[in-house]
Amino acid sequence: MLSKSQVCDFGWPAPEFSLLTPSGKSHSRDSIMGPKGMLIAFICNHCPYVIALIDRLAKDLKTLDALGIGCAAIMSNDYGRYPADAPERMVEFAKVHGLSVPYLVDEDQSVARAYGAVCTPDFFGFDADGGLQYRGRLDDVGMRDDPSSRAPELLNAMRQVAETGKGPEHQIPSMGCSIKWR
Repeated sequence: MLSKSQVCDFGWPAPEFSLLTPSGKSHSRDSIMGPKGMLIAFICNHCPYVIALIDRLAKDLKTLDALGIGCAAIMSNDYGRYPADAPERMVEFAKVHGLSVPYLVDEDQSVARAYGAVCTPDFFGFDADGGLQYRGRLDDVGMRDDPSSRAPELLNAMRQVAETGKGPEHQIPSMGCSIKWR
């Protein structure tokens, strides 16, 4: 089912979390937070919207990390019903697409609920104090469009957050498949 993320609630505080990678390494909100902010991306392996943008996202996350913005991807889908999203498949997906940030399993879906995530992909960009500054889409490229002349909205917004502490006033919500709740 197609869903759109919500509009940005500027300053909303990033909820705490502690999640594991498929290999068992623990990461928390505070360990992900960078000196210039944090980007949390709710994604999964099987969503056609994520598949269409994952290579661009992986590249943008590397750029953000280099700017001092801590990044993580979180998979919250019910992988019992959607086995393509199972933890062992997450490892393969991350490797194939060059995803270098922690890809975390939200086993009980509590983190997705705490953040109010509704779709994959769903992006949450926070300032250095943990206040929400971006809740928009990755870029202006449609699923089947040529990304060569894209406007990297998330990347530009998070650069602005890193420099000024404030996200852009105008944001276009992300769109994707609904999170597969238990």
